[in-house]
Amino acid sequence: MNYTSFIYFVAVAVLLVIYYVVPGKVRWCVLLAGSICFYACTIKNPFQILLFAGAIVISWLAGCLLEKKRSRLLLLTGIVLSSLPLLFSRAGDLTRCFGVHNIKTDWMLPVGVSFFTLQIIAYLTDIYKGKITPQRNFWKYVLFISFFPQIIQGPIPRYGQLAGQLYEPHKFDEKNIVKGFQLIVWGFFLKFMIADKAGVVVDTVFSNASGYKGMYVLVAAVLYSIELYADFQSCVILSRGVSGCFGIELVNNFDHPYFSTSIKEFWRRWHISLSSWLRDYVYIPLGGNRHGKAMKFVNLTVTFAVSGLWHGGNFKFLFWGLLHAFYQIVGELTYKLRDRLYRAARIEKGSYLQHIIKSVVTFGLVMLGWIIFRADTLKTGLSMIKSLFAVHNFWVLFDDSLFTLGLDWKEWGILLTSIIVLFIVSFSQTKVSVKDWILGQHIIVRWFIYITAVTVIVVFGTYGFGYDARDFIYGGF
Repeated sequence: MNYTSFIYFVAVAVLLVIYYVVPGKVRWCVLLAGSICFYACTIKNPFQILLFAGAIVISWLAGCLLEKKRSRLLLLTGIVLSSLPLLFSRAGDLTRCFGVHNIKTDWMLPVGVSFFTLQIIAYLTDIYKGKITPQRNFWKYVLFISFFPQIIQGPIPRYGQLAGQLYEPHKFDEKNIVKGFQLIVWGFFLKFMIADKAGVVVDTVFSNASGYKGMYVLVAAVLYSIELYADFQSCVILSRGVSGCFGIELVNNFDHPYFSTSIKEFWRRWHISLSSWLRDYVYIPLGGNRHGKAMKFVNLTVTFAVSGLWHGGNFKFLFWGLLHAFYQIVGELTYKLRDRLYRAARIEKGSYLQHIIKSVVTFGLVMLGWIIFRADTLKTGLSMIKSLFAVHNFWVLFDDSLFTLGLDWKEWGILLTSIIVLFIVSFSQTKVSVKDWILGQHIIVRWFIYITAVTVIVVFGTYGFGYDARDFIYGGF
């Protein structure tokens, strides 16, 4: 079952009616039943259910035991056993990189394994540190791990953030439904008007990396940067929208990351729930920046290596993670030098011009990393980056060459217009809440905006008769 499918939203609507009709004390049971049904409709084979159930049972028992005895050995045992599916997958991927074997393990992995594994690790670690008390009700714990709007692609919740909201009997509030509907419409816009359209061009170029060089790579890299953001943000927004209809607020996973002026800032704005998880459960336990600059850089490198391997047991992901560690280390070491260069160029510190320059440079560095991230192999990604600088076919930007990449001129026009809308809305959100602004308008204006948005998405979006929605990118990690 896909988060953008018609049947999914029919199921959500039915679940909403049942949720607000039944007595308050059993409403969490409705969410539990809905989550179990959703997961059962999403799996590919029963073995995935067994692994998922095993991780839940083991982590629940470990949490209960940790309350009685805070043992580091018990904590590590609970974490390792609960993480075995993910660890087995990544180890298998790495051995394939060395050519040791070619056995595929993806078929047996539970859906959302990368996300609920981190969720479990945080839960057990927080119990060990005394930050939370374990959930003794097994079925309530199952709900926390399997909550259907975010199980596939996050955001990665902490027990203290989400659990209380799941078990609380929320009362019906029309504003929650309206706000949830707003988010759902915006999520559809990002997915169908931007991500899926950009993905056509991206797939064309990256699937024939040896045939497309120079400016083709630049166009595909820029569009992939936008596609990945729009696709991932779309899924998170849909998750937040559906959860909001039940009165449950999920954390925001993005804060306009491409407006960042440094790689360090980018990681504070991109995939926030993962970045904060890595900070709290990898970087800080390693020592953070408490033991001098050299150890700080070592800890930073290890943390980003973990981030890379979390995305996939492949050399390209490890390289991508280490590249971002390199970016941050070099950024910190050259901070004073860059500051002097800005002064020499008479660009005032904190000026709008400096902000633009830093944002463009940061986006460029991130984009180079995304080429590695998207390419089939590390070698292919490096070759594409090399051609970006070595091949100077600027004319493809001005003749009809781009129209051979899967989109005609009309589709290109829709895509570029949609990207401009995304930029305007994102920039506006840094000043005011667009959601609240719409809610503050007269009901006629509000519904005009809603109807117009839905109509535009249906007419111009990559959605309609015979269309099969593309899977969300991060659902594959």
